Amino acid sequence: MSTYRAFEATGVHNLHLVERELTEPAPGQVRLRVEACGVCHTDVLAVEGLRNDPSRPVVPGHEVVGVVDAVGAGVTAWQPGDRAGVGFLNGQCGECEPCRRGDFVNCRNQEQTGTTIDGGYAEVVYARASGLVRVPEGISAIDAAPLLCAGLTSFIALQQGATRAGALVAVQGIGGLGHLALQYARSLGYRVAAVARGKEKEPYARQLGAHEYIDSSSTDPGAALTALGGASVIVATASSGASMNPLIRGLAPNGRLVVVGAAPDPLSIATPDLIFGTRSLVGSLTGSSIENEDNLAFSLAHGIRPSVEVMPFTRAPEAYERMLSGDARFRVVLDTTA
Repeated sequence: MSTYRAFEATGVHNLHLVERELTEPAPGQVRLRVEACGVCHTDVLAVEGLRNDPSRPVVPGHEVVGVVDAVGAGVTAWQPGDRAGVGFLNGQCGECEPCRRGDFVNCRNQEQTGTTIDGGYAEVVYARASGLVRVPEGISAIDAAPLLCAGLTSFIALQQGATRAGALVAVQGIGGLGHLALQYARSLGYRVAAVARGKEKEPYARQLGAHEYIDSSSTDPGAALTALGGASVIVATASSGASMNPLIRGLAPNGRLVVVGAAPDPLSIATPDLIFGTRSLVGSLTGSSIENEDNLAFSLAHGIRPSVEVMPFTRAPEAYERMLSGDARFRVVLDTTA
């Protein structure tokens, strides 16, 4: 093959299929033949023109799983035929100050897959070797893809701060992130509370691992969590700042509200709710490539799987619209092998 197909985003809400020339990977990079790519809400950054230069074509998609096809000069840890994935972070530079201090997530020279550099709505993707994740046998490309972003984000958020086994941990929202966070929290040995709107979601929340269910449409979730003893960690996944506001009062002393759901509206927190109880509010982005390997190994060992709707690669625009609608349960994945 001398070319490959990809869906480019240009302007605003414009995805179109193109043929691209196949090139050799640059030094320090690898080339992947894509098998699956998750469709994540963060893809709006590329498709809706929410980047520095929307006129520049970019291929969306940052939950990419495939097989190494070629390696660039200087790459020694990867060989053609290796199963690999790449998430939102396309590989740290290893030279900036955050990297030198071991903070690879906040590397100052790191590309964002599918936003600042081409991603996985394509048959081929290029990535820095430092951003690659080894995908173990025993997990399919379809299941692994959402774990590289939604899974890792949830997994890392639950480990923000020391939390003892058996402590109460809450997950707000049962969507693309939340349905995975509930599984991780249960497998990590916590007492798990799910917070969501409506009683109809309770059976599924309990199936995913929740010991307790709080209907935030009829109950103050902060008060309900306090009645349960207070949460050591609350992972807020809903894309609504207003829905997160009451949660801070449901934290136990020294508890932490970890925000992973990007919301258009701000949070409004009363300072006494932070001061009395020594509570904290933090954001959490994702994890490094090696932490993503830990995430996949943990998921495989504990049977953690995303709930996915699978569409062929050629229907990428439709898959994106399905994700935007909010009707998908819960992740949409493009199958490039179909």
